[in-house]
Amino acid sequence: MNLSGILVSLTVLGAACAHPVTVSETPGSAVPADGEPTLARLAGARHFDLGAAVQGGALLGDSAYANAVVRDFTMVSTENAFKFGPLRPSPGRYDFTETDAIVRFAETHGLRVRGHTLVWKRQLPEWLTRGTYMRNELITILREHIQTVVGRYRGRVVAWDVVNEALKDSVGPEDEVLRPTIWLKGIGPEYIDLAFHFAHEADPGALLFYNEAGAEGMGTKSDAVYALVWRLRRRGVPVHGVGLQMHTGLGASPDTAALGANLRRLAALGLQVQITEMDVGTAKMPGSQADILAAQADVYRQVLATCLSVPACTALVTWGVGDRYTWRYPDTPLLLDREFQPKPAHAALLEVLRAASPGSAPR
Repeated sequence: MNLSGILVSLTVLGAACAHPVTVSETPGSAVPADGEPTLARLAGARHFDLGAAVQGGALLGDSAYANAVVRDFTMVSTENAFKFGPLRPSPGRYDFTETDAIVRFAETHGLRVRGHTLVWKRQLPEWLTRGTYMRNELITILREHIQTVVGRYRGRVVAWDVVNEALKDSVGPEDEVLRPTIWLKGIGPEYIDLAFHFAHEADPGALLFYNEAGAEGMGTKSDAVYALVWRLRRRGVPVHGVGLQMHTGLGASPDTAALGANLRRLAALGLQVQITEMDVGTAKMPGSQADILAAQADVYRQVLATCLSVPACTALVTWGVGDRYTWRYPDTPLLLDREFQPKPAHAALLEVLRAASPGSAPR
């Protein structure tokens, strides 16, 4: 989401805290007219998490949005609230207004929380990006930030995207694969190890993920992710899973056989895998609206079915609740339309979950 979107969300959040919306559902309780169970009920029966990234302002200020979250999802991720810049506007001040609101909402309605993200190249505060820091000072900033944030939500946030997008978009066998971020330049490659250790110290019970874009199928980028987490595990770094973002579009989605192969090789390292930011763009695609929505539904169907075929794939999270608030607006990449009504993609996930026998994927 861009800066204007964050400001709108925070403005709505402030008003909503004073006048919260009424949420009429409990998790998975809403039953469609045909008597079939909701996505949340079906996912819960498999001990599988179906989640959505949420915005605090919309969650507390838009009852249709909030009811959709509670009806259809078992997990919420934080779209922007846990990112360094929004959370820590000055060196000595944290603003937990939105994160507290999201976590309280989740706890009230029995939803699990993914914290996204502790360390990233973007959405950093100016005091950090424009400052001059020695290596030991940056390590101190990193430690204090991670342990303050993770420690505040110890036992309440089940999983964290500890490090996000540390790898370059284009990687090859001869390339330096890590992005030249403030953390890499100031600390060195070991900033990744340190971040995971700091998070584990703050909450030993939380699942800690490395999260990456463009690494869903087999290829040089996913090879680089595999090599990175293999080295982390070999060094004893407490990394428990890999997040595959899955921002995709019609005509650009990963081959499901390649996705399955990638999931299985990560699982063989003893890691959980989660689809963490899925959306399927439809902009500028030819054909009727019905055909476009059917094609979008098929992408969602195939990704969920592939994930469910690998026991270590424990969650699928969409990057947003409905098309009204998507970061890809005016595209329409999500399960629910701008009025939070189910689209064919929603029905496709229901179909997959109905067909899948209840499982015992780890939580």
